[in-house]
Amino acid sequence: MFLERILKTKRQEVAGLQIKTSLNQLEKMAAAIPMCRGFEQALRNGRKINGLGLIAEVKKASPSKGLVRENFHPVTLAQSYERAGAHCLSVLTDETYFQGKAEYLQRIKQEVGLPILRKDFVIDPYQVYESKVLGADAVLLIAAALDKPIMEISLREAKALGLDVLIEIHNREQLEEILNLNHSLIGINNRNLHTFETSLQTTKDLIPLLPDDIFVISESGIHSGEDLKFVLSAGAGGVLIGEYFMRQENVEKAVKKLMQALLSV
Repeated sequence: MFLERILKTKRQEVAGLQIKTSLNQLEKMAAAIPMCRGFEQALRNGRKINGLGLIAEVKKASPSKGLVRENFHPVTLAQSYERAGAHCLSVLTDETYFQGKAEYLQRIKQEVGLPILRKDFVIDPYQVYESKVLGADAVLLIAAALDKPIMEISLREAKALGLDVLIEIHNREQLEEILNLNHSLIGINNRNLHTFETSLQTTKDLIPLLPDDIFVISESGIHSGEDLKFVLSAGAGGVLIGEYFMRQENVEKAVKKLMQALLSV
């Protein structure tokens, strides 16, 4: 299965990183990093002003679709997103399966003022500290990839570092597992990470099962104004969109056009 393969690779990667830089060294480096930009607050503000919070993703490739954008210049793309009015960024840093790089996040942080989510497969709290050092403002914790004790530790460490956390779920079982964490920012991934099949119905089915005060991000499978309206009418407060934007010749224009669809909601 795709997810198991990815996690096996990630465990090997993290083991190698820990040999090069110890957790103690990372902790000291993280302590010297300035305060993070408010990721969740930017999304909540975006919903008040624009009707939704938009996380625009910088993504070169994926395991399911292969190369998504050939003419890939991460900083330029991030700047286009910022000009177009995105509220936050998501930057892929997984190299093996998504052709991302940690340096993409570092370079974007220097040139763009938006809060940044590090999009990767966190399997160890070590990566939370690494994310802070790289310049991330938020980290992704995927319920399908973490057992509950590691999820709880990673969430606690992230909050202690001032990082916001997007907890990602895909089904009812995962939703019930994370409810007692009392976390306010939840992502519903419309893509099954085991099969990579996508359905926006996932967002519609799961949102009613969450408390009203949770800010929900609908992730994956949004390719049109109609898709956007569907997940927003289902109760999503924001969306994460990557592949659709990455396939457009003019990314800035594509973001503005999709946001215009909100005017007719």
